[in-house]
Amino acid sequence: MLVDSHCHLDFPDFENERDEVVARAGEAGVGLLVTIATRVRKFPVVCAIAERYDNVWCTVGTHPHNAAEESDVTAEELVNLSEHPKVVGIGEAGLDYFYDRAPRDLQARSFRTHIEAARRTGLPLVIHARDADDDVAAILREEAGRGAFPFILHCFSSGPALARTGVELGGYISFSGILTFKKSDALREIAKGIPHDRLLVETDAPYLAPVPFRGKRNEPAYVAHTAAVLAETIGLSPEETAAITSENFFRLFKKVQRPSMRSA
Repeated sequence: MLVDSHCHLDFPDFENERDEVVARAGEAGVGLLVTIATRVRKFPVVCAIAERYDNVWCTVGTHPHNAAEESDVTAEELVNLSEHPKVVGIGEAGLDYFYDRAPRDLQARSFRTHIEAARRTGLPLVIHARDADDDVAAILREEAGRGAFPFILHCFSSGPALARTGVELGGYISFSGILTFKKSDALREIAKGIPHDRLLVETDAPYLAPVPFRGKRNEPAYVAHTAAVLAETIGLSPEETAAITSENFFRLFKKVQRPSMRSA
């Protein structure tokens, strides 16, 4: 079984065929999906989607792009919302200096608020990091000194230094369809150096469809293609890679019930 640890089923791209998208994921061997929140104020929509499907879970949080419009979100609010049985993570939150859609100080403040929520709940923080490696690493190190918290560097496309920092602090690294792109040799080299027990896969659907679907709308079923490239990259079989990344997912997302437990 494979797990798509990061997708956005609430986005308009899936509005008219969400049932079919979830069904196709199952047919492709993707047994579990996590639909990721980008706005706390729209959490009810994300949560309702997770409630609709037995194999879909969700998170609660504010994307760095939206840090200015949700600057009033508190750790207490995140903690309270995370008590819902379908909420298995905090975020996505972090820093994005590529688009800079929110002031950097507000991004950092929101990032720290989400870290505090992850620390208090024990739920993993889903971290968005783009063109902000040094500041993300600095905040992670500083906050880790105040108390441990679980986290995942999602859709990893940063440099080797941030990957090392993440692993050193106990974090996990998730690879998306970017890993399959022809010009992603440097990223594949980073993937080779990640301990196998820290690897996850994702789609970030509807974005970043892997080869051979690059340029088209992405969907959870396509995580199988990313996992196949990851398997080749780290020298394991697709079956071994699926087993490893799924086991890592359950170790990190502790609140998610394994399929066998749900059917028991």
